[in-house]
Amino acid sequence: MLLAGGCFWCVEADLEKLPNVLSAVSGYAGGSTDNPTYENYRQGGHKEVVQITYNPTLISFREIAIFALKHMDPTDGEGSFYDRGVAYGPALYYEDDAEKEILSSLVKTIDQNGPYEKPLAVAILPRPIFWPAEDYHQDYYKGTLSGLKYQYYRTGSGRDTFIEKHWGNDTAPALSWEKDPAEAAATSTAPWQNYQKPDAATLQASLDTLAYRVTQEEGTERAGTSPYDKEYGRGIYVDILSGEPLFSSREKFDSGTGWPSFTAPISEDRVTLHEDKKLFSTRTEVRSATADNHLGHVFPDGPTERGGQRYCMNGVALRFIPEAEMTTAGYVEYLKDL
Repeated sequence: MLLAGGCFWCVEADLEKLPNVLSAVSGYAGGSTDNPTYENYRQGGHKEVVQITYNPTLISFREIAIFALKHMDPTDGEGSFYDRGVAYGPALYYEDDAEKEILSSLVKTIDQNGPYEKPLAVAILPRPIFWPAEDYHQDYYKGTLSGLKYQYYRTGSGRDTFIEKHWGNDTAPALSWEKDPAEAAATSTAPWQNYQKPDAATLQASLDTLAYRVTQEEGTERAGTSPYDKEYGRGIYVDILSGEPLFSSREKFDSGTGWPSFTAPISEDRVTLHEDKKLFSTRTEVRSATADNHLGHVFPDGPTERGGQRYCMNGVALRFIPEAEMTTAGYVEYLKDL
């Protein structure tokens, strides 16, 4: 993860104190020159940045971004405290569309609910090449002499006064106005649990012709026509009607058949299996457990090292929820399955 929040001595020092961050390295990024140094990085258009390595099973990309935003002035796009210019402007970098959405949504919610008088001016940018800074900049705050210089600089910059004014003691990697996702999941009823299947006329009105034929009449979409066949982003696949979770991106693979294929459902109780003798051979039909919609079939010709099963699904019977949207869509408990 890469971010900019002004002087990298300060940003590195703050992030290294966050539990489950494994390392924070000061450096330069975003400019037009290679191998920048402290003497020339500004002339090359680079920012002072910090590269963070963390344990994603214990802390999330979003939590680190929250913590970082609370420890900078995200409303000043022209610099940071008394350091002025593009080299010190705030920025959060993403590596894919899911991270971009996380950052965009985070900035929006802080703008709407946060403590700042001015709108956030944080740049959200694709991650550029990271160039580590010189050794003497790393862990600058820990040195005997450099530590004194760092403390003098930090106190004089007004960073800590700004943080105290806007966040007080609330500098944890969470937003107080958001209900804890785990708590929300534990105390709420999943919407698909109360799903009542509509009558045929209502279903025909709510589904297009192909989706109705596949899910209600056990039809099959043409191979190679579903965009989900080549979808390999992180997330889950849910029933098109009920929204019940069916498959995780973790179990998806390229079967070469032209249909979205998985090695297993997200949970065995999310689907039901039925003998299907409609064609010349007996097949095993797969249906969604709650909505009882036809999804496809399962065959014993999947990857042997992953159990040997191929759940061959009709993409039109599914809806993909990207990882970045799973929490707000009510699927936070399934993040562990990605």
